[in-house]
Amino acid sequence: MTAIGVDVGGTSVRAGVVDSRGAILDTARGATPSGEAELEDVICSVVGSLAERHPVDAVGLAVAGFVANDRRTVMFAPHLAWRAVPVADRIADRLGLPVVLEHDANAAAVAEYHFGALRGARVGLLVAIGTGIGGALLLDGTLFRGAHGVAPELGHLRLVPDGRPCACGKHGCWERYCSGTALSATALDFLAQYRGRSTALAREAREPGSLTGRKVAAAARDGDPIARRAMAELARWLGEGLALVADVYDPELIVIAGGVSESSPLFLDAARDHYQSMVTGAGHRPLARIRTAHLGDDAGIVGAATLAIESGA
Repeated sequence: MTAIGVDVGGTSVRAGVVDSRGAILDTARGATPSGEAELEDVICSVVGSLAERHPVDAVGLAVAGFVANDRRTVMFAPHLAWRAVPVADRIADRLGLPVVLEHDANAAAVAEYHFGALRGARVGLLVAIGTGIGGALLLDGTLFRGAHGVAPELGHLRLVPDGRPCACGKHGCWERYCSGTALSATALDFLAQYRGRSTALAREAREPGSLTGRKVAAAARDGDPIARRAMAELARWLGEGLALVADVYDPELIVIAGGVSESSPLFLDAARDHYQSMVTGAGHRPLARIRTAHLGDDAGIVGAATLAIESGA
């Protein structure tokens, strides 16, 4: 059995044909538009292009937003246009295929549990760091969604009172200090402090909106001092956030996923140190192991397709 998994993120819509072993056979992608109808057009376009080339049985959508327990409706998505929209039914009607809907971090956790870094974890937490932060909690392999389907919404924990404004409407959310977009914002803040200092990062930031988290990470790898300082800030906030989350869930294993995880050699050791120093009872309790995802940025696609296959659609 094969299914198409679609990772609907804040900046891109990525789809892949996935088999029952978790292997991606083909891919397609498009940019994430701001409008609701346009977003659904892009999803149908990338899925349609793959379905023309491969026989598929179902579609799984991994969405960066609140998904109702019926897994048919997107209630709210900070970086997407949907508000209380029956997305699964709309897409299924247009494609003529069964559609399963899931939070993107949940989908990634399912993939990592079946095929990757979360395999065998009794209490496993996945933290997906990309445009924002998504979280997923697995208890003996079962997703914990909370009473209404929205748990655990980690990216919007308020770490910095009166901090940076967030698309969710609050200020100081964790993802505003620890994400790809946060990394570029932090780098720009540091560049403003050292205005006139000529570095590779400063040259990248000459055009408004041109500095991305990926560019900051690349500059940090090349030794740019401001980029490295921005990466150190990301590590600090990652460690502090993980300590807060560990106080609540006490996981045995934390897996860092998402696009930012590709740069983990630049920040993960420092983040572990911050986590170990900030967690309540440090030195007097077992600490969660922290590792990066095995499936990388493909976890959402694989997990969404796996859930579609498991649904028996």
